[in-house]
Amino acid sequence: MSDTIQQSTSTVLTDDAAALRVAAEIADRLAGGAVARDRDRVIPRDELELIAHSGLLGISVPADLGGAQVSNATLAEVQRVLAQADPSISQTLLPHYVLIGAIAGLAEPAFKARVLGDVLAGARIGNGLSERGTKHAWDPQTRLSRGDDGQLVLNGSKYYTTGALTSDWIGFSAKDDDGRVVLVIVPRDVEGLELTDEWTSFGQRTTISGPAVLTNVGVEPEQVLPLYLAFEGPVLAGAFDQLLHAAIDTGVARAALEDAGRYVRERSRPWFESSAEKATDEPEVVYRFGELGVKVNVAEAALRDAARTLDEVGAGELTDENTARASIAVASAKAFAGAVGVEVASALFELAGTSATDAAWGLDRHWRNVRTHSLHDPVRWKYRHVGAYVLNGTLPPRHPLI
Repeated sequence: MSDTIQQSTSTVLTDDAAALRVAAEIADRLAGGAVARDRDRVIPRDELELIAHSGLLGISVPADLGGAQVSNATLAEVQRVLAQADPSISQTLLPHYVLIGAIAGLAEPAFKARVLGDVLAGARIGNGLSERGTKHAWDPQTRLSRGDDGQLVLNGSKYYTTGALTSDWIGFSAKDDDGRVVLVIVPRDVEGLELTDEWTSFGQRTTISGPAVLTNVGVEPEQVLPLYLAFEGPVLAGAFDQLLHAAIDTGVARAALEDAGRYVRERSRPWFESSAEKATDEPEVVYRFGELGVKVNVAEAALRDAARTLDEVGAGELTDENTARASIAVASAKAFAGAVGVEVASALFELAGTSATDAAWGLDRHWRNVRTHSLHDPVRWKYRHVGAYVLNGTLPPRHPLI
């Protein structure tokens, strides 16, 4: 491990190259324990502490607040590299980076400086957005209201809260007294907040995504961000969120392909009807690896292209047209990455053979992880928006998931 990672939580990475270098070093450390953490549902506290010490948590903080403000291309690659090592940890970091953007764009200056200053010192932000029993994902029933004493209070419950249990700050979506959707940023240890680790999904097992209950949680006005304003004009927020999701699926696809190759080289036998001496010499096996390799390469290229498009569009004045172009690029990468990840993670067993299903190898985690994560939002709607754009020039709607 390099000196970069050994430094204190106040370490601040200053440029894109440093972020990429440290991400690669961290990924090497994460990969070794990924199978055991997944199998035993171990909360990755030590690994998250390592990341906090590394400076990676602050790489997207704006430069005027002391951060590196790395490009979208760099941040997507950081997420992809970490996801290749352990996608549960990469997903735990995703809301952190998304909420940094929300705080940077919507918070009052003093509160922004406070929270993002904590981030530069190693603090992490978790999320509390998803609820059960609502009409759809963006219809929160959690309420921010003003009591008789004039104090703002937050009440409600969240179904899963990725990263919240071990975070320092948490962003909760809610509706205010006027029915507007707001984002409320509270400390994890605030009175009235109960968090648990009751996350029982078959994949992404260690994302620390248990439910939350908020009971009369006191809130100061500065902690309330007007999320309803974020999508009134042209915006890249939804595309940015989806880019990081695409990076996770792409990372899992690469990990599954590499593990498949390793297993076939080291353990698989040729089929008895084949004249090959080794499984790696079977023409059918070689062909299938080539087919899968091409798809993973294209998924990675699509991710890079989408990230560069976001950087290009974000460098100038935002319009409905150029933000739509960015959203379509990201939607394309996201839809393709999820499909490729699921295919490779399944084909792994087709190529490696029956013995690869032994739980000792933990190879099933790739399929479970990518199948779970790729359901984060429906791919069918990605194809719908891309199709409408390509065929009719219809711009996708402004939305957090587009």
